[in-house]
Parts: sequence; C-alpha cells; structure tokens
Amino acid sequence: MITYITRRLVLALVTCWAISVISFIIIQLPPGDFVNSYIANLSASGSMVSAAEADAMREQYGLNRPIWVQYGKWMGRVLQGDFGMSMEWGRPVLEVIGDRLWLTIVISIAAIILTWGIALPIGIYSAVRQYSIADYIFTLIGFIGLAVPNFLLALIIMYLGFKYFGANIGGLFSPEYDLAPWSWDKVWDLMSHLPLPAFILALAGTAQLIRIMRANLLDELRRPYVTTARARGLQEWRVIMKYPVRAALNPFASTIGYLLPFVVSGSIVVSLVLSLPTVGPLLLRALVAQDMFLAGAIVLLLGVLTVIGTFLSDLMLMWIDPRIRAGMHG
Repeated sequence: MITYITRRLVLALVTCWAISVISFIIIQLPPGDFVNSYIANLSASGSMVSAAEADAMREQYGLNRPIWVQYGKWMGRVLQGDFGMSMEWGRPVLEVIGDRLWLTIVISIAAIILTWGIALPIGIYSAVRQYSIADYIFTLIGFIGLAVPNFLLALIIMYLGFKYFGANIGGLFSPEYDLAPWSWDKVWDLMSHLPLPAFILALAGTAQLIRIMRANLLDELRRPYVTTARARGLQEWRVIMKYPVRAALNPFASTIGYLLPFVVSGSIVVSLVLSLPTVGPLLLRALVAQDMFLAGAIVLLLGVLTVIGTFLSDLMLMWIDPRIRAGMHG
C-alpha cells in the first residue's frame, strides 16, 4: 500500500510539472502579448503609447526574453510561493486572487457534497424500485438536469426571485457584508447565501451521477452473489447496502478528480450571471487581457486541483473496492 501511494505521489508531482509547462505554453499561444492588449485598450480610449514606452514595459515584465527563460523565472518564483505580479491589476497575483480562491473552494466543496447527497439516495432508490412511478419521475428530472444549462437555470431563478419575492439572489454576501472584514456574522451570511449557487452548479453533475449510480447498481443487483445472499435469508436492505452499493460507488469516487476543477472552470458563466466573487470570471478577464502571470497561476491551480482530486479518488477507490487492494498485493 505504501508503494502504491508513493507511486501515485510521484506521478502527481510529474503531472503538476507537465501542467505548468502546458499551461504556460497555451497562455503564450495567442498572437501578441499583454503590452499589445494594453496599447489597444488605450488606443480605443484615445490615448497613445510610444514605442519606447512599449519596449520599457516589455523589459519590465520580461516579455522580450525567450519563452523558456520566462517559464524558468516564473517557475522559480512559483516554487518560492511568489506567482508574480498581475500586469493588469499592478498587484501580486496572490493578492488579486485573495479571497476569491477560498470562496471558490468553499462553493466547490458545497456543490460536491450537495451532488453526492442528492445523487446517491436517488440513484439507489431508482435502481431498487426500477420502472416505478418514482423511477420515471427521477429519470425525467435527471434528463432535464442534463439538458438545461446551469447559467440558464441561474437566470430563471434570478428572474423568479426578483419577480415574485423582490429579492436579488445574486452574490454570496449581503450588501453590508460585501466589503466588510471577516467575522462570524459574515461567515453566517456566506452560509445563508451558499446553498443556491451550490445547487445550480451541482445540478448537471447530480443528474449525471444519478444515472450512473442507477445503471451500476442495477448491474450489481443481477450478480450471482446477490442471489446467493438472498437465498441465505439476509434482510433485503443488508443485501443491497453491504456489497452492491459499495461496488456501485466506484464512479462517485472516480469523479472527484474532475469535479473540483469543473466546478471552478465550468462556473465562469454562472459566476458572471450570479455575480459570484470566484476565480472563474477573473480567469476569463486575465485571458482576454493576456495577463500571463495571473492567468498562468489560475490555470496552474486548476491543474493542481485536478491532480489532488485524482489522488483522492485513487485513495477512496482503494478504500471502497477490495479488488483494487487485492491487485496491489498481486
């Protein structure tokens, strides 16, 4: 087991390095650089930047050096906990991200917990009561959840809330706590606003996992060992919960790897609609402005979240499925 975990850790570190290289190259792919975007924005407003000023800016940010030199300097600072200066904001990247990163993680964890909390019992019930009225209802709701985009659901909920309740549903804080320092009152205000965006972000994943759980559990319930357990007179709930449900949980564990970054990257439009202070809209703005240090840091963090999620998935699968543990000793 120690060898398995060590091998996974080494692969995770190598993957993080590869992600850093790929993310830096991708950010450099569009023509031009931040200075070009900056000059274009100033020109649109009627201001002009001389060639000498543009060269000075490129020298300041190191944009006039080869790409491998830029990457080496960037990674050297990242390993020291310094993600560089945001060119657009003129502030350190970690300071720009600030609370947005922690709020994004809070929303992601809430969405994952909500996804599991809804999909697991519904998936089990739909499999055990196959072709019942409830199964058909849950199937219909699941297809609707897969078909309706999250941002459209957010728009509908905002419209209904404003029209019938006169409430502005957007944001994670009440106006009086938006810029206030952190306190227990602000944390409670965040918790009161958290369920709605978490539900909207979790909807598509919940609908998908319901279908996966139902299909896998139906397959397990047809296995010979379930028939044998019933023949021995075990109670039905023990027959279902002890082994078939545990074996059908594998997809739940394996989805952690992509759910963490998906909630962040897939929530950009939803965050814009609901005015959520997450890193999604910040990433979009950084990519448009070609702010490579800010965009690179966010893309790198998304990649690291994926690696962490995949590592946690491996550990959870090892704990859930005895076949994986048997394979490690084989």
